[in-house]
Amino acid sequence: MAKRQGSIHTSLGLLIAVLLLAAFGADAADQPHSRPTALILEIDGAIGPATANYVSRALRIAAERDAPLVVIRMDTPGGLDASMRDINRAILASTVPVATYVNPSGARAASAGTYILYASHVAAMTPGTNLGAATPVSIGGGLPFPGSNGDDADKTSKDSGEDKQDKEKEKDKSAPSSPMDAKAVNDAVAYIRSLAELRERNVEWAEEAVREAASLSANEALKQNVVDIIATNFDDLLDQVHGRTVKIGATEIVLDTKDLPVEHIEPDWRTRLLATITNPNIALILMMIGIYGLIFEFMNPGALVPGTIGAICLLLALYALALLPVNYAGLALIVLGIGLMVAEAFAPSFGVLGIGGAAAFVLGAAILIDTDMPEFQISWAAISAMAVTSLVLTFVVARLAISSHRRTVVTGLEEMAQARGEVADWRGRRGYVIAHGERWKAVSKAPLTKGQPVRVTGVDGLVLNVEPETVDRS
Repeated sequence: MAKRQGSIHTSLGLLIAVLLLAAFGADAADQPHSRPTALILEIDGAIGPATANYVSRALRIAAERDAPLVVIRMDTPGGLDASMRDINRAILASTVPVATYVNPSGARAASAGTYILYASHVAAMTPGTNLGAATPVSIGGGLPFPGSNGDDADKTSKDSGEDKQDKEKEKDKSAPSSPMDAKAVNDAVAYIRSLAELRERNVEWAEEAVREAASLSANEALKQNVVDIIATNFDDLLDQVHGRTVKIGATEIVLDTKDLPVEHIEPDWRTRLLATITNPNIALILMMIGIYGLIFEFMNPGALVPGTIGAICLLLALYALALLPVNYAGLALIVLGIGLMVAEAFAPSFGVLGIGGAAAFVLGAAILIDTDMPEFQISWAAISAMAVTSLVLTFVVARLAISSHRRTVVTGLEEMAQARGEVADWRGRRGYVIAHGERWKAVSKAPLTKGQPVRVTGVDGLVLNVEPETVDRS
């Protein structure tokens, strides 16, 4: 017995030892960064809420690891203003130096990417890349400019003032066309100038990039003090960054990046989920599923599945739309359109409600996202598919409702009307009849006899109104 207990204690001791070793091993596996490592992030494509979440999370990880440098490899056509500002806030608050690197050759840091490049502690580009065109998109293209109408020109002073007018027109082309546009431009100019002053980069060109949508190649950007470095690859970048002094808050730090190993930080599942649901097409589809799921749940209480799926999809859609620049008039039109199409199913109007609902839905979806960035626009293919699907579903439900309304009632007291029966007992104008195997009180205006077939003409409480059944002997 003692021997057996000793072996049990030995086994328990070995098990505890194995668990402790596994725990320490896992701890070591979770901390493989005892050696300083440069962290590399990837911004490839339009900048949106998911990008901002990814960069902010990665900078927190870098601060926890006390990383010597974070490199953001960038190739972007621009993105949402709110997301760009979130990224810049994270960079400006970072305790780890951030280098933004426009790479590979052929990449660009346009629009929002230019602001991020200016906000970074180190700005670098690869040969064959470009940056700029930082004018707010909604006011950047094709709007009428003041003074562009030739009919207003003074014909009599054409010869003497022609050069002056040409210069004024050229100047007007870079001017906003409305007070709201001017407000947006001036705000963007002040923002990028403050970033340029903070990082001691070219302030004048930064303003040109906003007001005139100016762009620069990598070599020109280096000459004009817009970027700090031109590097052919990551190793070249780390070599050139080594020994540079950058300012983190009020503290100056000398970068030590010579032969520094690098590690890529991939987006986690939350970021990937956010990237999926903040796609405006996906957000609209989720909202449609959510609304229809709740409608079907209300039509069939207790079904649970449509209501559960609908509630989850609707909440995801609302969360995504809260992060996107939503036009609330568009959202209201979508809800109105769905409401009208559902109303068509319950109150058939020969298609008026259904067609009107489809039109409201299409208009609402077209103006739902308040940005001119193509990557954040709802595609017409998705709008058309959802509108057609909603119309088809509406008319199918309406057809089922109409056909079920025309069917003969087969249950309840209403079903007794026109039912056939046989007189069981009769006196005068009152008696009993057998209908559907049950004995009912009955009244009749015509005299009846026992065993005579009758037809029910109405129901008054629990009393049947009957009349003799006419038999067709032809």
